Amino acid sequence: MHKFGHEKIKSMTKIKFGTDGWRAIIAKEFTVDNVARVSKAVVLWLRKVKKEQKGVVIGYDCRFGGKLFAETVAKVLGKEGIKVYLSDRIVTTPMVSLGTLELGAALGVVITASHNPPDYNGYKLKGEFGGPLLSDNVDEVEALIPDEHGYDLEAISLADLTKQGLFKEVDLEEMYIKKVEANFDLDLIKKCGLNFAYDAMYGAGQFVMRRLLPDITFLHCDYNPGFDGTAPEPIHRNLLEFSEMIKLAGDIDCGLATDGDADRLGFYNSKGEFVDSHHIILLLITYLRKYKKMDGKVVIAFSVSDRIKKLCKHLGLEVTTTKIGFKYVCDHLINEDVLLGGEESGGVAIKGHIPERDGVWMGLTIWEYMAKTGKTLDDLVQEVYEIVGAFAFERIDLHLTEALKQKVMENCKNGSYSEFAGRKITRQESIDGYKFFFGDDEWLMIRPSGTEPVLRTYCESSSSKEAFSLLEKSHKLLLN
Repeated sequence: MHKFGHEKIKSMTKIKFGTDGWRAIIAKEFTVDNVARVSKAVVLWLRKVKKEQKGVVIGYDCRFGGKLFAETVAKVLGKEGIKVYLSDRIVTTPMVSLGTLELGAALGVVITASHNPPDYNGYKLKGEFGGPLLSDNVDEVEALIPDEHGYDLEAISLADLTKQGLFKEVDLEEMYIKKVEANFDLDLIKKCGLNFAYDAMYGAGQFVMRRLLPDITFLHCDYNPGFDGTAPEPIHRNLLEFSEMIKLAGDIDCGLATDGDADRLGFYNSKGEFVDSHHIILLLITYLRKYKKMDGKVVIAFSVSDRIKKLCKHLGLEVTTTKIGFKYVCDHLINEDVLLGGEESGGVAIKGHIPERDGVWMGLTIWEYMAKTGKTLDDLVQEVYEIVGAFAFERIDLHLTEALKQKVMENCKNGSYSEFAGRKITRQESIDGYKFFFGDDEWLMIRPSGTEPVLRTYCESSSSKEAFSLLEKSHKLLLN
């Protein structure tokens, strides 16, 4: 007869922060205990940099369990004697960033998985300057995450922490609205005669937009933690209902969509056609420089259109290109005089606001631009085209084997490609991946995913049809 011993198996999730926080599937790896482990690391980091006395601002978005996870952070920090300012409601990521700056806190924590699918939640860290915590600091926090948090979370009472002066609920939405009212002509936007529409994608932007512009057309502005099964990422394939609504309405001049935590955006013209972030960046630069007479350098991620450089040359502005990831852009925003910082995925920050992506703020800026000029989005794009030329940008992600991905990247590194789709390569850049130019206004970019067997391919050409054609022909050569 065999005796079977019962061995205790300890399972411990390795928590890693990506380009914009830690994200994981709710109830699988994103649990109360793992949130407490990360919060313990935050405590240790604050003590190490001697900032625990300044307090921490905490917010959460519409995702499942947001308040529970945010309160878990508050309990751990409060138990360790760190003052906590917890949002009294669902908020956007930029509201937490602004609150961190305005309240003089040492750090901001946002419980959000941004544009990830509905079954994810996440943990973002914000610096005291009101933008993403710099990557070196994030690495330091990550290195301090313990195997176990060691707290009896049920025994920690928020009521007790309140009595001790360590816990306070704050209205971050009101703080944000005051900043908007001080910086925008909302009356002009409301009375300009243009009709605007907004798709919150069931995300956190819905509440503030209803307060700021209650009379515009709203879509997906209900509380739905499952986002109706669609990842709240503001790209065209996720916004087909919004596009169709604009087309059918016939009288909507412009549509804005924001992601789950409202730091990224997508735009539509009056015909229900998607207007990508490259075009929005061009419009923002034009408005800030030409109409508002503002100055400063422009900082763009490597995958952003080169037409930005052409416009900036025309307007007498300096341009800096960074690696892909808003944290690289943010580094410049907090250390230099920057007019605009932007990335291809819909994240843009501008002067006069916090060094943070903010979809609502950028949307209001474009709508104010339209209201002041009385022009449509297409009219404004056409004005920019007169300087930089008409163009389209497209991207296709190739799912392939890791071995083939590595082979393609090795070929790029070794200069094995001299042409793509019959176009000769005239020059190349390799800041983050490889950008192959065919003359001044057309290029193909190849960049590997750092975490999965995916090759990201990007192309800029004279039209969408040309860009897709160039991508598809190039894929045949790459995958050969």
